[in-house]
Amino acid sequence: MEKRSPCSLFVSLLLAFFLFSTNSSDALEEGFYSKSCPDVEKIVRKTVLSYYKDDPTITAPLLRLHFHDCFVEGCDGSVLINSTKTNVAEKDAKPNLSLDGFDVIDKAKAELEAKCPGVVSCADIVALAARDAVSLATYVVRSGKWSKDYNMYEVETGRRDGRVSTVSDAINNLPSSFWGIYQLKRSFASKGLNLKDLAVLSAAHTIGNSHCNSFAKRLYNYTGKGDMDPSLLASYATTLKKECTPTDNTTVLEMVPGSSTTFDTTYFKLVKEKKGLFHSDQALLRSQVTKNYVLSHVTNSTGFFHDFGVSMVKMGRNKVLEGKNGEIRKNCAVIN
Repeated sequence: MEKRSPCSLFVSLLLAFFLFSTNSSDALEEGFYSKSCPDVEKIVRKTVLSYYKDDPTITAPLLRLHFHDCFVEGCDGSVLINSTKTNVAEKDAKPNLSLDGFDVIDKAKAELEAKCPGVVSCADIVALAARDAVSLATYVVRSGKWSKDYNMYEVETGRRDGRVSTVSDAINNLPSSFWGIYQLKRSFASKGLNLKDLAVLSAAHTIGNSHCNSFAKRLYNYTGKGDMDPSLLASYATTLKKECTPTDNTTVLEMVPGSSTTFDTTYFKLVKEKKGLFHSDQALLRSQVTKNYVLSHVTNSTGFFHDFGVSMVKMGRNKVLEGKNGEIRKNCAVIN
């Protein structure tokens, strides 16, 4: 099977400073489908695991899908919707053109529709698949033994699917990998995430790959004067230049060289050494809170996996549709 190339235009993972926002949800709960579709988590896990066995690089795309969904229109599955003749959807925005993993979500949805028709939202499938993917990327569950103790965190469910998906919303809401710490704070305050969340969720870049064109500007023309991004270690930039030319749109590099399918804290070591692939990675050293978190986890992963789960749950509450709002899509790519 052809390997995935999840060009991670970072967002996926960067957030801001307020603890909670008015957009967060109190109605989500663990086990929301315990009576209406009790096998939902089992079915999603089985689907993710089947793809993972053929291609371990699937983990990063599934994690990224959840970030890109929640950061635009909230966690409502809107990133899955296809464009139509009258509407260009989020999926076709430039930052989303490298998204992958839609086939995994579609497969899980088909299984769930056969088992529990019209019950489980696509938004919840995305959230569950992201958890299962990142859990698989750790050494804890490599054996495929699934239980509560083997999940990195428990997922709150009860989301409904949105009916709005526009390219403009994606362009206006997804952050740039070239942003600095203050832009990230302002942009993501509405997501209900604080500075610790920013540091924790940025570590999602410990898995996955990126196309050269997502960071080549840092190497060749950072300010438009043929200069290099000073936040990037010069010797590392030289190494990257050997792989990427200024106009290279096809080459794919690991964000964490030699460890792109293992979820751990290696990412923090790279940031400390000024080897973060994106400017937004290095921005973590510009705030004392985020810098302290990075440095404290360079060689010590204690607490990180717990922290990551807490931050993912917080992100997953953003602008959730509940009750009679939204819908339960029959096909994740098409509004009912």
